[in-house]
Amino acid sequence: MTAGARRRAAVFDVDGTLVDSTYLHAVTWWEAFRQAGHEVPMAAIHRTVGMGADHLIDHLLGSGRDEPEKDEEISTAHKTLYAQYWTRLVPLNGAADLLRACSARGWTVVLASSAAGPELDAMRKALQAEDAISAVTSADDVRASKPAPDLVQLALDQTGTAPEDAVFVGDTVWDMKAGHRAGVPCIGVLSGGFCRSELLEAGAEEVYEDAAALRSALDSSLLR
Repeated sequence: MTAGARRRAAVFDVDGTLVDSTYLHAVTWWEAFRQAGHEVPMAAIHRTVGMGADHLIDHLLGSGRDEPEKDEEISTAHKTLYAQYWTRLVPLNGAADLLRACSARGWTVVLASSAAGPELDAMRKALQAEDAISAVTSADDVRASKPAPDLVQLALDQTGTAPEDAVFVGDTVWDMKAGHRAGVPCIGVLSGGFCRSELLEAGAEEVYEDAAALRSALDSSLLR
């Protein structure tokens, strides 16, 4: 980077944006709720994937629910069930190429995930793009996960980037809301199951089919 140049950060969600894991989360949350005696429709669960567990359980069971002290048991059950898939996780089409293309164009590439610890490590292993990644923020690093802006704001702080010099890429309305609240322009991808209009309404400035489509259109996108 030349003297006086402004640092640019390309911040990426991981689940559903770079790794094909959205529906694995839906089914394992469904089973975790069932084990705790809660019948939660899988369609409703899918709509919350992208939130951190701190928000997801509240959103689905309501703040006035019985036995909120069992939330940690539900969250732990989900982590245990989802861990069975770690070795079978695969990147979404074009994901690694997208990260490398952004890095080659001078963007500082940051992952901002509501996952943490070994779960996030498993997704990074599936991506196989460590050479392009400069920093990572996770649920372990912030007080509140998406749709709170904390993860995105921490990515900016870690890289010394102003909001207007960053772009956040995600697949859910919760990603778009988090980026918008942090003052960062957002790109949505459809690979997590949310539709184009939902992502635009939540704050996306551009929407692409998936990581591969964004990679193909990179030079005409916000990441040009």
